[in-house]
Amino acid sequence: MIKKLAKLKYLPNNFEVVEHGDFVICAISGKEIKLEELNYWNVDLQEPYYSYVEASKKREDSH
Repeated sequence: MIKKLAKLKYLPNNFEVVEHGDFVICAISGKEIKLEELNYWNVDLQEPYYSYVEASKKREDSH
């Protein structure tokens, strides 16, 4: 399978695939996140995060 970057719309409890792909890129670390492993994102900023660590860091940086 060819690895392709997906484009998503992040919703409060889910995400909508805008452009099909296999992964997205973490907004903090730059790591690839497989769609089936994507659990953390920010709806307001429309950004995905690799794990709770990156999500927490983004929250801390914004305060």
